[in-house]
Amino acid sequence: MSTTTIRLPDELKARVAAAAEREGKTAHSFILEAIAEKADQEERRGDFNDDADRRYARIVASGKTIPWHEMRRYLEDQLAGRAATRPIARKLAR
Repeated sequence: MSTTTIRLPDELKARVAAAAEREGKTAHSFILEAIAEKADQEERRGDFNDDADRRYARIVASGKTIPWHEMRRYLEDQLAGRAATRPIARKLAR
């Protein structure tokens, strides 16, 4: 484990101390948890964006997609337990 110095404005330091106290934690553990949560959030956002880029590349390569209103109806029927016909991908309208 290494040491990093973080300079906090007095107002933020007080807010962190109060929040940590409410949670029954030290300010140090509160800050570590907050940093870990932010890092996880950014990793998930990056994964989401990478997935979206891959999906978009497949759409561009095939030229086909399913209109959202058809996909949404299909998903809603599936969730409601109704018989649902899978929508068919079609060429993009240009």
